[in-house]
Amino acid sequence: MSKIRIIRGKRVLLLATAAAAITAGATALPAAAADEPAVDRLMSDCADGVGKCTFNDPVVQKAYLGNYHQVSDTLYNCSTSDATQGLNWSDTVGSSDSAEFSITSGGKIAGIVDLSVTAKYGHTWKTEHSDGGSMGMTVKPGEVGWISRAQVMHQVKGVWQTHYDDPHWGHYYWYWKDTVTSPAPNDTDGVKNAVVVKSRPMTDDEKKSCASHNAQVFTSPTKAEATEPVSPGPDQDTGGTAPRPGDDGTPPPAVERKNAGGEDAGAAV
Repeated sequence: MSKIRIIRGKRVLLLATAAAAITAGATALPAAAADEPAVDRLMSDCADGVGKCTFNDPVVQKAYLGNYHQVSDTLYNCSTSDATQGLNWSDTVGSSDSAEFSITSGGKIAGIVDLSVTAKYGHTWKTEHSDGGSMGMTVKPGEVGWISRAQVMHQVKGVWQTHYDDPHWGHYYWYWKDTVTSPAPNDTDGVKNAVVVKSRPMTDDEKKSCASHNAQVFTSPTKAEATEPVSPGPDQDTGGTAPRPGDDGTPPPAVERKNAGGEDAGAAV
């Protein structure tokens, strides 16, 4: 080992070079842990068919009424008398899971959940609902009015399993708990959809806009109702769990397959 001799007055300091020690320490560092997948990545693989996925042990929760949300244009009454007018409304409510992964009606994820629920409960799982109509309303001077709607919702809890043909993140199988929230048919568990008329006083900015409309009644697509966070329902949660591997990275047992003539067609995993 090379040494550096440094003389300061009557004291001699011997400094050993640390290059060898640094190299030895570097080789002793543990290997970095393998990356683990995020739930939204696994869900995307299920949706794309990259992973062969199933939704196991579904448990359907009791239905509840979801949050109210504006489904029409906003009626502004800038005049000095009551304004009575009819407004059209339309609403489409979709599905999502614990990780806020959007589940598209007719998509692969929706089909997997529907297959699982149908097999256990004997009825289909609805992943999207659309509705519409018209309602009349009377809005006081200096107020705004709109139509608001709340959809019957329910949840199904289960465990996802994905199987890859080749190891992904070191494993062929991954599992995670999930809760899927979707619209339910009207009057499920005695809960009914609701459509109501709402109104409130104009804000200062809204009052200022009346000047450009000659102090008359007008409508605008601008929403007047504040967006509420998605409600999980009474005594229910939307929590999921982090993915966990289902094996140590070894391939699953091969399954013998036979062709139409009964001859061996090879093995599949």
